[in-house]
Amino acid sequence: MPWLGGQELLVILLIVLLLFGSSKLPELARSLGKARKEFKKGLEEEEEQKEGRS
Repeated sequence: MPWLGGQELLVILLIVLLLFGSSKLPELARSLGKARKEFKKGLEEEEEQKEGRS
C-alpha cells in the first residue's frame, strides 16, 4: 500500500469537508477521538485479562 503524500491528504480533507461541512468537523473529530480511546481501553483490558490467566 503506497504511503499518502501531502497532496493526497489535502484531497481527502477537502472531500471530508464537503461531505460533512465545517460545522460538523469538530463533532466528528471528538467522536473519533472517543472511539479511539475506548478501543485502546478495550485492548488494555484484554491484555490484563490474558496476563491474569497465565
